[in-house]
Amino acid sequence: MTEKKLQVKRKDDFYYPIVFYRDFNSLAEEITNLGLNNRKCCIVTDSHVAPLYLDAVLKSMEQTASQVTSYVLPAGEENKTLEQIQGIYEHLIKEHFDRKDLLLALGGGVVGDMTGYTAATYLRGIDFIQIPTTLLAQVDSSIGGKTGVDFLQYKNMVGAFHQPRLVYMNVHTLDTLSPELFSCGMGEVLKHGFIRDDAYSKWLDQNREGILALDEDLLSEMIYRSCVIKKTVVENDPTEQGERAVLNFGHTVGHAIEKLKNFTLLHGQCVAVGTVCAAFLSMKRGLISEEYYNWTVSLIKAFQLPVAVEGLDPKTILSVTKSDKKMEQGQIKFILLEKPGCAYIDKTVTDEELLEAISSILHE
Repeated sequence: MTEKKLQVKRKDDFYYPIVFYRDFNSLAEEITNLGLNNRKCCIVTDSHVAPLYLDAVLKSMEQTASQVTSYVLPAGEENKTLEQIQGIYEHLIKEHFDRKDLLLALGGGVVGDMTGYTAATYLRGIDFIQIPTTLLAQVDSSIGGKTGVDFLQYKNMVGAFHQPRLVYMNVHTLDTLSPELFSCGMGEVLKHGFIRDDAYSKWLDQNREGILALDEDLLSEMIYRSCVIKKTVVENDPTEQGERAVLNFGHTVGHAIEKLKNFTLLHGQCVAVGTVCAAFLSMKRGLISEEYYNWTVSLIKAFQLPVAVEGLDPKTILSVTKSDKKMEQGQIKFILLEKPGCAYIDKTVTDEELLEAISSILHE
């Protein structure tokens, strides 16, 4: 990695930085450099992350904030609800937070989404900072300003676009991830190579042993390269009117599986299975070779991710995909591979094609 900072265009000539460190020691300095010091700050985290990193972040924020509070959410996707958001609102109201104050999202994608949504809606919008502690959040959900909560069984159906003022990466937090959660993050990392950079996919394949061994130099390089891809797509299409939809590669079928499995499979695992489905459909259309499709499947397996699921019916999965928020005028916007390292949006996928692809990812 040759740089420690990326700049993401937020609006017009306004940019926010993504910074890369191996501890929290520079957090106060980065916040002060943005002119966000001397404000009240609330660190929002969850019951899993708080015992690991809340004290360190509190200590760092005491150097720059006028007052620091914290709010701990119950961990887990099942708690990504409007009811939990109300608890954060109440805390901020009781602590007299105003529009000049600041929220920090310390945790994985659920915490980031919920804190961002709170920031977007509290007093019609206040500033917030992303401090992602999982690989999935570092390479995906912390960048781009998508925020939201689940509604009933529908994933991320309530939300807003609200860009952070800073994304602070501490690669050392990956040391406390379970192997399963680390692999889930790799589902999004692999996606970046598949959709925009075939050379990156090959680099991941060549360095997979070191990556799985949590070599921090390789992890820093990997996170940086994934962030470059994510930020480039987001800058080109900040509110998902066109190109940004390619980031949903693997997600349409993945979200359907996630819902039908009642969130017993993690997001990255479902995306991995959805990726295999999308790659299969790309192969059947003659867009990628069978050899490349097989390599894609083997690479996903190599990072300890599933490539199939069991206990689901193809027609049920198809039906659920049609309640996905990525529908447009009754037609699924499906993301396919035009060639290795290049995805595009296709609105012509038929039910028959999709059923065949779904069947390819189901165990007997």
